[in-house]
Formats: sequence, C-alpha cells, structure tokens
Amino acid sequence: MHRTTVMLPEALKRAAQAHACQRGISLGELLRESLEYRLRQQPVARSHDPLFGDQTVHADDGPQDAAEGHDALLYDDSAA
Repeated sequence: MHRTTVMLPEALKRAAQAHACQRGISLGELLRESLEYRLRQQPVARSHDPLFGDQTVHADDGPQDAAEGHDALLYDDSAA
C-alpha cells in the first residue's frame, strides 16, 4: 500500500471517523472501501469537454479545412 494524504472538510472527517468507529474499522479502511465501491459503481466516463459538454461534434475526425471554412462550419454559410 501507499500512504496518501487527503484533505477533508472537518465535518466530513468527523462523520467518517464516527462511522468507522461504529463499524469497528479504521478511517483508512472506510476510505478504501468507499473508494472501491464508488469506482465499481461509476463507469469511467469519457473526458468532458467544457466547451461542447457531452455532445459529439464530429463522429469522424472532423473537417480537414476547419480554419479556412470556419464560417460555413459554424454558421452554415455556404458562401464562405
């Protein structure tokens, strides 16, 4: 195992310590169990793009002339 430092808000730390104490386990064991559970429950999501969110912009690699044809791409301006 590797030692890791985690910063917790005081109220969360107190609640976690109390929960661990009630279960008769260490805070470290509670944190390990919680992380393992969370990681099993939540599949790894693809990276979130802050500009476009989760929408797919291009299903393929996208246009090769995006810089030159940006007006047509952005505004559907076929004259550009």
